[in-house]
Amino acid sequence: MEKRTFIKLSSVFLTGSLFSPMTSCNQTKQTESRATTQSGKQYNWARNLEYSTENFQYPEYARDIQGLIKGSKSLRILGTRHSFNRIADSTQEIVSLQKIKPVYVIDKENKTVTVDGNVKYGDLAEYLHSEGYALHNMASLPHISVAGSCATATHGSGVKNANLSSEVVALEMITAAGRLLRASRTLSPETFPGMVVALGALGAITKVTLKIQPAFQVRQDVYQNMPLVEVKKHFDEVMSAGYSVSLFTNYAKENINQVWVKRKVEGDVKLNLATDWFGSKLATKNLHPIEEISAENCTEQMGVPGPWHERLPHFKMNFTPSSGEELQSEFFVPYKNGAEALAAVFELHEKITPHLLISEVRTIAADDLWMSPCYQQDCVAIHFTWKQDWMAVKQVLPLIEEKLAPFNARPHWAKLFTMSPSRLQSQYKKLDDFKKLIKEYDPEGKFRNEFLEQNLYGV
Repeated sequence: MEKRTFIKLSSVFLTGSLFSPMTSCNQTKQTESRATTQSGKQYNWARNLEYSTENFQYPEYARDIQGLIKGSKSLRILGTRHSFNRIADSTQEIVSLQKIKPVYVIDKENKTVTVDGNVKYGDLAEYLHSEGYALHNMASLPHISVAGSCATATHGSGVKNANLSSEVVALEMITAAGRLLRASRTLSPETFPGMVVALGALGAITKVTLKIQPAFQVRQDVYQNMPLVEVKKHFDEVMSAGYSVSLFTNYAKENINQVWVKRKVEGDVKLNLATDWFGSKLATKNLHPIEEISAENCTEQMGVPGPWHERLPHFKMNFTPSSGEELQSEFFVPYKNGAEALAAVFELHEKITPHLLISEVRTIAADDLWMSPCYQQDCVAIHFTWKQDWMAVKQVLPLIEEKLAPFNARPHWAKLFTMSPSRLQSQYKKLDDFKKLIKEYDPEGKFRNEFLEQNLYGV
């Protein structure tokens, strides 16, 4: 591998994915500084998107957010800047939650934790584990905020694990009128499923209450080079082999480069794993999803048990991402079509591989959240981490979307896609009900932006 290529690969991560070797405190500050230029221009995390306004507000308290919203004609709320499209963009005003001090409140009787919306999953996980608790799952990227992740149906993995937003049981939101609204599954059973994955269209989420459970241990094992034909033949068995399973491939050959299997550790039960599994070999050392890169920053593998929050992500919690020379796309298809859909994408390998860093395939259980891609259906998510060449990726995405169209694929709300608004809207049977909520809580369209206008209302 050429030195230039290695350096470039080392600076990227896969969401479920690739981190650069950086310490958390200093690098968080560096990442924030990279998001702003000296001229005041503001960028997202990957720097593939320049925000349409330099009018950024940084409130320190929820009451300040109320005043900002009440006094604004048009604005959007911004979390950790990890969206790759313009879902969080505004031409008028952007309110960033990054300066609000995180607060955690555990309710042991009801087994919940209430946090400020800007709290990052990595920080929350560390706190919960120190108190003996856990979340049901983690995305592979721990620096994303709770509110932003839930609002876009961001997920972890597992045939029995629904996305992160499925654990939300209550929330506090500031509406367009500046009113503080409290909603929950018990207070608002009919509309609450439409308020969680809300795409930032209903208001500013200031607090979120999540279900928690006792902390648990997880082990992680990696297999290399599983033939695609075996994956297709044994798809259910492969994807349900652990609490969470990820397939990594670059589509260069008809095989899966790596299969990461994360299993709960039950007491002193010992597992004797076969070294051969459906044509793949058990790895004999820790691996990075891109094998040319050192596994130093990856979570421990080789079957070594560890706390849930140190195994469910692919990368260690004390490393935060770089500015990220990459682009990301992701498409959800019904689980029953997962193997067939993956095989269809492989047919495009000559078009995909030259522009790809790595692709990850995961499963997500069904939920009841109106605007979730997994609404009332178990899903397989096919994720692409691209080289940062939008003109090339823009040509490939329609080909992938066409291949996945027979399976009614739905794109991740915060990643890159080219699907027409009419096709996207046809995939959401509760869209009209969601629009009624928007009209109720934001009648003047204060939180609406170009992204929402195009994808929810466009033709």
